Amino acid sequence: MRAPFLLRRLWFDGLLFICNRFMASVPSHTARLAFYRHVMRFEIGERSCLFSGARFDTQGNFRLGKNSTINEGCRLDNRGGLTIGENVSISSETCILTADHDPSDATFAGRNRPVVIEDYVFIGTRALILPGVTIGRGAVVGAGAVVTRSVAPLTIVAGSPAKPIGERDPNLNYKVDYRRLFA
Repeated sequence: MRAPFLLRRLWFDGLLFICNRFMASVPSHTARLAFYRHVMRFEIGERSCLFSGARFDTQGNFRLGKNSTINEGCRLDNRGGLTIGENVSISSETCILTADHDPSDATFAGRNRPVVIEDYVFIGTRALILPGVTIGRGAVVGAGAVVTRSVAPLTIVAGSPAKPIGERDPNLNYKVDYRRLFA
């Protein structure tokens, strides 16, 4: 009974090691995207890219829309489900969490809550997005912000915890395309 568990654990941990330590540093969008799509079972839209150093927590549960970019060194916890829309730009070293522990529970039970990032969102460098958050269409999250609650569409937030500091023009019509030859 213990052997099947150990084999599953070895397979899972080995797959994450290959994904996060090896494939994440391969200097080829084509190779990384093929691995993410076919082995990790991620849904990745056309003309989207994940720069080197992206780290994930499980297979599946990750959807990236068309023309979106995830820059270098991002932590993308997809255990609870992570959906990112079209024309989204996520800056370097951003951390998006979908799982945590319930501090009110006597057993400190783990819990998963999905994160949804809608179309035309920009997230600044080193932002932290916590579990259960939705970032509405066209919103902007400032660099270093800690997003503890959902952000309304077209709202600009900054700070820790993130608070509204402005609004964005609703007429958004651009394509995110930051591909580099080696990234």
